[in-house]
Amino acid sequence: MPLAIADIWIPTAQELTLIGPELGLVGTIVAVLLVTMVTGRHPQITAGVALLGTLGTLLLTSHTAGRVVLDGLGSMAPPSVTPMLVVDNFSVFFKLFVTLFLALITWLWLIGISYRLELPGQRRAVLQSPPEFFVLLLTSALGMCLMVGSLNLLVLMIAIETASLPSYAIVASNKRSRVGAEASIKYVLFGATTAAMMVYGISLLYGVFHTLDLPTIAARVAADPAGVSALGWLGLLGLGVGVAFKISAFPLHFWCPDVFEGAPIEVTTWLSVASKAAGLGLLLRIVHTFVGVPGAADDLTAMAYLIGAVAAITCTVGNLAALRQTSVKRMLAYSSIAHAGYMMMAAAVFVPGYGRAASLPLAALIAYVFVYLLMNLGAFGVTAMVAWKTGSDHISSFTGLGRRSPWLAVPMAICLFSLVGLPPLGGFAAKWWLLVALGKAASAAQTWLWALVIVAVLNTAISLYYYVGVIRQMYLTDDPQQEAFAPPLSGLAMVNGCALLLILLGTVFFNPLGQRANTYASNLFAPAARQVSGTEVVKSGVNGLSEAESGTSTLAMEPSGGEMAP
Repeated sequence: MPLAIADIWIPTAQELTLIGPELGLVGTIVAVLLVTMVTGRHPQITAGVALLGTLGTLLLTSHTAGRVVLDGLGSMAPPSVTPMLVVDNFSVFFKLFVTLFLALITWLWLIGISYRLELPGQRRAVLQSPPEFFVLLLTSALGMCLMVGSLNLLVLMIAIETASLPSYAIVASNKRSRVGAEASIKYVLFGATTAAMMVYGISLLYGVFHTLDLPTIAARVAADPAGVSALGWLGLLGLGVGVAFKISAFPLHFWCPDVFEGAPIEVTTWLSVASKAAGLGLLLRIVHTFVGVPGAADDLTAMAYLIGAVAAITCTVGNLAALRQTSVKRMLAYSSIAHAGYMMMAAAVFVPGYGRAASLPLAALIAYVFVYLLMNLGAFGVTAMVAWKTGSDHISSFTGLGRRSPWLAVPMAICLFSLVGLPPLGGFAAKWWLLVALGKAASAAQTWLWALVIVAVLNTAISLYYYVGVIRQMYLTDDPQQEAFAPPLSGLAMVNGCALLLILLGTVFFNPLGQRANTYASNLFAPAARQVSGTEVVKSGVNGLSEAESGTSTLAMEPSGGEMAP
């Protein structure tokens, strides 16, 4: 039967503004391509257009965030359909996070271009790469924004691949680097394998549950975990593989060190923060969806056990491997694996009977990823400027940096101490809120979470050794033959700004950090089946829109509250 015009749903302009971040990124991609056609392959102009477009996208995202905070949830769907794209405080935070970090990465690229243009053999590569590089970088950011804003498996699969495929290419954006080409090939092969497993898992879920709607699947699994077939659990495992790859969680972390070492420093910084943050946001949304179903069976606690075990092993493997590294980029790569393990612990907090009404685990992740952005941007920024000057990121390149360039050495020391988690720095605040989330859940629901607290504390002590090794090289080792150098002022402003913010977040803004994180952790889409007169009702939870009643088992989408604040 053909559809009438009246049956076609057309989103209003107000609804389209809810996906302003995504539209802004698409517009920036088009602008980069059009400007390149007019001006040619001019690196500064291309990067400038990308930066201006990203800043415009950031303004659109801020506008969307203000609407969501004031008006509640939003979606892109007609009233009677469960939305494939959702807009809530949690997704808005990660879109703000990704666009802000994208602007900073573009700034870092602009800082280093003068160095790269002057290096022998680099000028041609730099002049050839900008249009493709920024189109791919922007596309990767677009995929990450979609990852945290959907509860539909088809959209999630497309979003993950939209974030991943451009990342494979930008790792090898320096066409003259054999190390970068090798790293890209490893990344592609590893990514293709995990993507195939994820797609196969999603196909199994569709075959078992006959839907791609994640809350519907979660409701059926939570209602009767024992009744789920082996194929259903295998499908969930395949989906988990795809998410774990983005996080670089054990045992899917092997790509991370080689890729981080071989990629350009800007790409390494981007992947170390944005990719992991988007993957962790997606993981927490998935877990929250499963355990947020009212009356979820205690059998789902096994999900928390599995995530907790993987998180503990991930941070331990990352820290132990980092102890032996002499490349600072490679050391920070293993450090990022360890921090991914810490942040994964927040997903283990969600257990039936505790997770649905509590926003504390989500708030802990939000606070952690924001502080992690500053720590990694500062540390990688200093590493970039040292590598551009010396041609190497070996730890020996940092010898006597406290004398040669004190305004680089001081922020590097602050960022490294913050990565450890020492007070009074932002890294301490981030780990504090994480440990508070674990401790409260352990006291209220599952005592086994105390084991994760112990693992996190012990790993923090282990990490102190290799972080302090770089600081010792900067201040306690010197080579008089190495001359002092003056980095670009814009680069100094970036890394010292990160250091200053880390100090403020660990002191003045300690509590405001937790409060703001709790704001973005509240008002989430969560499944909630409601019984009305013997039938179940589906409510979209989107600006008060309600759906039709039916006699079949359906699912309600309601925002979960944020009763618990850090």
